Amino acid sequence: MGQPLQVSRPPGRRAPADPAALAEALRAGNRAALARAITLVESRRAEDEALAETLLDQLLPFTGRAQRVGITGVPGVGKSTFIDALGCFLVRCGHRIAVLAVDPSSTRTGGSILADKTRMARLAIEPGAFIRPSPSSGTLGGVARMTRETMLLCEAAGFDVVIVETVGVGQSETVVADMVDIFVALMLPGAGDELQGIKKGLVELADLVVINKADGAMKAAAAQAARHYAEALRIIEPASPTWRPPVLTASALTGEGIERVWAEVERHRVLLEASGERAARRQAQQLRWFESLLEEKLREMLRRDRRISALMPALETAVAEGRMVAPAAVRRVLEAAGLGRPEVRRASEGKPARPTSG
Repeated sequence: MGQPLQVSRPPGRRAPADPAALAEALRAGNRAALARAITLVESRRAEDEALAETLLDQLLPFTGRAQRVGITGVPGVGKSTFIDALGCFLVRCGHRIAVLAVDPSSTRTGGSILADKTRMARLAIEPGAFIRPSPSSGTLGGVARMTRETMLLCEAAGFDVVIVETVGVGQSETVVADMVDIFVALMLPGAGDELQGIKKGLVELADLVVINKADGAMKAAAAQAARHYAEALRIIEPASPTWRPPVLTASALTGEGIERVWAEVERHRVLLEASGERAARRQAQQLRWFESLLEEKLREMLRRDRRISALMPALETAVAEGRMVAPAAVRRVLEAAGLGRPEVRRASEGKPARPTSG
């Protein structure tokens, strides 16, 4: 009897994912399935995007139950070490933790080191934790392109706390705050940037401010920084009528203050759930996610259109050299895509627009 027929695939091509089987394995707690699902939703291949959409649709009923925590701060503030300490504490309390750690991508090569997992050595070996490093790939806000989708996958896999660690480069931090339930800003003690932090708007977005590295010789400086931030926050109108952001000190090195940080996260959840603000916040986030994806897809459609790609070099040169204003160039692009308004085109060409009825 002959050998069964082997179906070969072209080199570099993988077998297509089965969304139903992948969803079932992910729901059963299979970490490899979760990793494959994240890789699928991060893919830019058209066929993978369709499969990812099907997968997310199947998993949607099992999402939304986790506490979503965003953690940001300038490089060097100790975000990864802080998350390592907080995550280990939460695992000991019986929680299942998913950490979406975002590393900056090189603007020259596009590469990322993805070393966050090595800086969370204790949490990385915890059975109740899952750490997924992803490149920012130039995305503003210091988050990966598909962070929202990845968050849903982790929730469907049974993780009840999802932590998003950002690059912390100060670019459009609203993107981070707009996908989590509570936004935590880590600050350095004795950095002399208390009021500068207010100017950047980072503290204005924060639901909780934590002065990290409050240990050893820096403990007194951390307490002083906390007082300065608390005073500065008093002059800022809080985003919520229910919650005024507290300022705490903590040490990821010794673990001091970590329990209190989580107590404030839980208190924030209880208060905003009772007032209905948490549900309203998530609904608003969902709508903004829809709008941002729609804008992204429209840009992709324009870039892939052959008429547009043929037109763009000349338009870009004309705008750069000052021979055409940007609004006129945009109108040309939209007209080439069949999206321009005829009455606007006629008016711009000096012809009277035909009157509309009504």
